[in-house]
Parts: sequence; C-alpha cells; structure tokens
Amino acid sequence: MNGLPYRQDIAGCLGWRIADAGLSESDLAETVEALRPAMRRLIVEHRAGMMPHLALPERRDDLAMLQRIAQRYRRFETVLVLGIGGSSLGGQAVCALVKGGPLRPEGDGTDVVFLENIDPDTYSPWLDFAERQNAGFIVISKSGSTAETAAQMLAAWDRMRAAAGPEAAADHFTVMTEPGDNPLARFARGNGMRLVDHDPKLGGRYSVLSTATLPALIAGLDMTAMRLGAQETVTGFLNAQSPVDCPAVLGAALNLAFAKRGRRIHVMMPYADALRPFALWHAQLWGESLGKGGHGTTPVAALGPVDQHSQLQLWLDGPRDKVFTIVQLERAGTGPLLAGAEVDERLAYLAGRTMGDLLEAEQRATAATLMNKRCPVRTFRLARLDERALGALFMHFMLETILVGYALGIDPFDQPAVEDCKVLTRKHLSELGKPGV
Repeated sequence: MNGLPYRQDIAGCLGWRIADAGLSESDLAETVEALRPAMRRLIVEHRAGMMPHLALPERRDDLAMLQRIAQRYRRFETVLVLGIGGSSLGGQAVCALVKGGPLRPEGDGTDVVFLENIDPDTYSPWLDFAERQNAGFIVISKSGSTAETAAQMLAAWDRMRAAAGPEAAADHFTVMTEPGDNPLARFARGNGMRLVDHDPKLGGRYSVLSTATLPALIAGLDMTAMRLGAQETVTGFLNAQSPVDCPAVLGAALNLAFAKRGRRIHVMMPYADALRPFALWHAQLWGESLGKGGHGTTPVAALGPVDQHSQLQLWLDGPRDKVFTIVQLERAGTGPLLAGAEVDERLAYLAGRTMGDLLEAEQRATAATLMNKRCPVRTFRLARLDERALGALFMHFMLETILVGYALGIDPFDQPAVEDCKVLTRKHLSELGKPGV
C-alpha cells in the first residue's frame, strides 16, 4: 500500500465504526482468506503471459508511434472520437483530466470530443461542425463490427469524403481495431485510412490504458505517467506479503462480504468533476464483468456534492442495500476565496474560507453521516489528481473486479447476454422499410 498515489480507508465498513452493519475482524479475515485462490490464479496467469491487462502498464514501445499520429492530429482544432462502451468511457475518464483546466498544455488548443451515441439529433450537428471545422476522427472498436461505431464512421466518412475528396478525407481518420479482416479494418484499408492494432486479448472495458492513449496524447496528457501509476498498483498486488497488504484484495473482500449480506448496490461517488467519467467507466466495468448467472451487484455512478442534493436522502433513510465508495481529493485551502460572506450573519460560516474548504468539509461530512447511519463506506484519498494517480485507480478497480469474478467462479471478461440484443437489433433493422419508402 505504501508508495501508491491513493490511500484506501475501510474503517467505515467495520463493526467497530458502524456497529452490526459492519464486518467483524473475523468476517473480513475469512473473506480475504477465501480470495487466496483467486489471487493465485491471477498471478499464475500473469506470469504465464495470459493477462495482458496486467502486462500493458509496462509497455512503452507503442507510445512513440502513437505520439507521431497524435502530432498530426494537433493540426485540427477538434478531434472527434467515435466509439461506445469501453472504447469510449475509458478515454473520456482519461481526457477529463484536461477538461478541468489546469492540466491543459499551454498553447495546445486541440479539443478531444467523444461521440458515443447514435441519436441523430445529436450526431448530425457534429457532422456539420466537423465539415466546417475540418475536424479529425478516431474510430475505436475492438471487434471491428460494433454497429453503433460502424454507423458513426460511415456517416462521418460520407460527409468528409464529399467535402474534401476521398484522398484528403482519409487523412482525417484513424481506425483502432483488432488485426484481421473485420468490417472496420477492411473499410479503413479500402479507403486509405490509418489503422492501429487493438490487442485482441484486451476487452474494451479493460483496455483504457491502450485505447485511451491516442486521444490522451492528442490532448497533451502523459500516458507514460498513467501507465507508471497502473504498474505501481500491479507491483503492489504481486509483491504483497499478505492479502491484507493489497488494497484491491481488501476491496474485493468488502464487496463479496456485503453482497452476501444483501447489500447489492455499489455507489461510486467521487468528489471531483474530473472523476465523473471515471465513475461511469467503473459502472460498466463492474456491471458488465460481474452481472452473470444471477451474480453481480448494481453499480451506481454518483458525483459529490451534486448527489447530496438528489440521492443522499434515499441513501440515509431508505433500504439498507448499498455499499459506498467515496473518492476524495485534498481540497482544503484551494480555489477562490469566498469574499463578502461577512455582510450577512447567515453566511458567516463561509467568511474567510475558500471554495475548496467547503468541498473538503462536505466530502468528509457525507462519509461521516453515512457511517453514522450505519451505511458501509470506504474512502479513497488522493493528494492530487493527475495521470499517475488516475492510472493507479484504473488498475485498482480492474484488479478488484477480476478477483471478485474469479472468486464467484464467473468469467469477468465476457458479456454473453449482450449478444442477444445485438442479434435482435439486426433483425429489427432488417424489418424496417428503406429510407423514403
């Protein structure tokens, strides 16, 4: 645990803090011990080269090539990333570091926008914008056959080809997909677009340190630092003297133990706007990896302090079926000064404070109030939110998810039930009349 850019505190999940709603030391020890086979399996698979998720953070060989592509894309004021699910959520979570403002490199005006939906009312205006602004496109689909991403690319290509001609338009597109003769790869090759290989062994929701790299580099972020943070988490897991020394193992144990107690809703609430996409990424990772065969708990992505004003009442006084993960940054003394509060005695509590002081007080108070109501709460504390810290968090929750899956005897890397919807989508599409008919 020492040396990681985050600190996990599980006191709010233990019986001495939340009475009979919490776990006793023996309960926790028993669940941690039950995770040993899952830990051994994961370590053995990693050492056998079967776990690219854990090996990727060590890679640097791909960054120079991607940086060259990123440099070409910086001639555009806007780059549109086309993808859905894990091909988009991870990149959004990474690039949100820039959206906050302080990390945007000085003089780098390239804006990276993620278009994940296929709502025509939303997508069509972006095509108009792309044509006017001469935007670039990055298309990401591991399988190369994702219907939504294919539709986005076909529409974008048709518009850009008509505006600039096929040869010039092709230079606006880079397609990231697994090697082979899949539909997107064939289309890209046939039209002269750049192709970047997507590791076929990396599922979309686990591929954030890969698929997010090109958008992040275009935005000016340091992917070496992000992979370093992830590697620190992996190293801590592999070198842990005992399971209780590994934060991801403790997190997996907490989720397993509370699920057995009927707490089947997992609320992830960071107190930073830049981590809102991270909470959405986690919801997909957790839900799609573990929701199988009657197993799984329901992830809820929230944002503090916004959801104090929308969901906290339910959490405190509603069904006792939730576990909470609160991610905090050190905020005291940061942000603008709250000047003028002294003119009204009702605002005196804000006098001389900064906005960060208020946020610090609220994130502490929310966690404490939940605990006082005997709700299981673990907190993650970060001194700062940067690439290294975010990489470490990504890997923590990937490890936690895989360990829970292995402990439950399910495959955390597939999503078989989703295929039924894809089959029906194609059936219903075939039944629709042709446009204008």
